[in-house]
Amino acid sequence: MPEAFEREFFAAPATIVAPLLLGALLTHESDEGAVTVRLTEVEAYLGDGTDPGSHAFRGRTKRNAVMFEEPGHLYAYFTYGMHVCANVACSPAGEASGVLMRGGEIVDGLELARSRRRTAKRDTELARGPARLATAVGIRLTDNGADLLDGPFRLDRGAVPDQIAAGPRTGLSGEGGSASFAWRYWIPSDPTVSPYKRHKTAHD
Repeated sequence: MPEAFEREFFAAPATIVAPLLLGALLTHESDEGAVTVRLTEVEAYLGDGTDPGSHAFRGRTKRNAVMFEEPGHLYAYFTYGMHVCANVACSPAGEASGVLMRGGEIVDGLELARSRRRTAKRDTELARGPARLATAVGIRLTDNGADLLDGPFRLDRGAVPDQIAAGPRTGLSGEGGSASFAWRYWIPSDPTVSPYKRHKTAHD
């Protein structure tokens, strides 16, 4: 059995936790069955008022409340009004930061993941991107606040990658997507890592 993370592991800023989650295994057991994804791409977001790309940049709201609570819980939210993205809440309770799970490889429950992602042309695309990952693993908006250390979700340690790359976060406009916030981490050359999309920043 894989070794589960301890709660204390997540009681640190997301910029510290994020690269350490590469290779980790997220499992979701549902009535349909279980799916496990190996994380190959993540992004860190801080909620201390210094990160304009963070949902918690301006403080606590009803939407981002999970980020301010006990670490190690799932922060799920809608993007573009239709897709769910999933984050791991980090930092001690009362503070806020999160790790966006951007991409991964389905290592168990492949048939179920395929049934959820019928538009994927190949298995490397099943969880290649944050909304695709959430769909393949079966994460819904109603899972917001779920404990990632106590079923139906489980976040376990995996094989530590030989190399880790870092760079600007993808798809963010403004300063949050600039090189000043090089908080996207990924496993180089892994085919399940989503393509980088650069948006204009204030310096362009």
